Amino acid sequence: MTIFLGRGGSRGASPRRLAAQPPGGLGAPIGTWAFTGVAVASLGGPLALAALNAPGLVAGATSSAGLAMLVAGVGFGLPLWIWLDYSRGVSGPGGLYDFTRAAAGQRVALIQAALWIVSYALYLMYTTAQIVYDTLPAVLPGEVRYQTLLEVVIPVVLAAVMIAGRTVALLVIGVLAAGQLILAAVVGGLTVANIATPASTFGGSAPAGSVAIASGQTALLYICGSLPFFLGGEASKVHIRQGLVGAYLATVAVIILAVAPLAADPSIAGAEIPGMEVAQRFAGHGLAVTVGIGVVASIAGVMLVEYLALSRLLKALTAWPLQRILVGIGLLMVAFGPVVLINPDEVYNDLITPSLVALWLSQLVVFAVYPRYAASRGRRVAPAWVLAAACVAFAGYGVWTAIQAPAS
Repeated sequence: MTIFLGRGGSRGASPRRLAAQPPGGLGAPIGTWAFTGVAVASLGGPLALAALNAPGLVAGATSSAGLAMLVAGVGFGLPLWIWLDYSRGVSGPGGLYDFTRAAAGQRVALIQAALWIVSYALYLMYTTAQIVYDTLPAVLPGEVRYQTLLEVVIPVVLAAVMIAGRTVALLVIGVLAAGQLILAAVVGGLTVANIATPASTFGGSAPAGSVAIASGQTALLYICGSLPFFLGGEASKVHIRQGLVGAYLATVAVIILAVAPLAADPSIAGAEIPGMEVAQRFAGHGLAVTVGIGVVASIAGVMLVEYLALSRLLKALTAWPLQRILVGIGLLMVAFGPVVLINPDEVYNDLITPSLVALWLSQLVVFAVYPRYAASRGRRVAPAWVLAAACVAFAGYGVWTAIQAPAS
């Protein structure tokens, strides 16, 4: 039976059933596997990271590709630590907004939430253009004949999935998460099996500056890992910790597996979609196209999780029924599709920079107020300040990168 979010319970629901549901009409609690699927899909889309983004970022430091990916994974553990520490004491549909409110009060939290909403609302509007006009042509060249149709249809499909109910949305996200992990592992397996992985890939043979840039920019790709915390009103704290940590470790592992061997064959990193190049060389065109389509599905999976998180935050901030919020977000996405058609490249380039700047500023607020949260819980303040300073610097680097390297 599909659970339609926002209905809370019917007049005939038993007291036991009503008691089992979280407050706010969010439906019955979700289990470990459902949450883990969301967590996997949120982490940049593991297949998109392993087959497209991370190999491209390491192009300037391929001789130390393994080291760069390892440092990125370890480095992003610091923001993850802060989020998880917040979640031990704070849990609700507001996610990062709830964290900020617990640390610094309502006024600061509203600023954080406003930045976050701007970021992800823009992301949902412009990412279809990335799929249709950037990624898909590299996978299926004949797709250019259908770009106008796809620009309109993809937002409709994503909105339909979310409006259909939480069960449908979580099922689709879970299938996308499992499928891309499998394909990412296949790409990594092909790479390891066919390209000798030198021990030096985990050493400092590349210039330190190049390794630092590759590590830092790869770590930035994991930032959507905060999205599952917006399910805090529907998942237990144990599920959140276990699901997110497990998803993150799996994602880091498949990325290292796929990227580290490129130290021996840096030409792959320069391919339009490196994961497709690996599949094409060592397994044939059919698997290459499958990997490419999987990359597109991976990006779409992140959009679904962002849609999910945005709906929960708006539910936490307003008295609106959740189903109405889901429909409203969907209408915004669908209505923006024809606007993109006016000039897809210009719309994408105009929106991505403010979206990323707002995203990193919203995260900077969460990190900056963390010492106050730690102090309120009786923790030692000095380690909290060190951790917060490192993460504020990380978010500041995200802002700088977004401003200095806009989409081309």
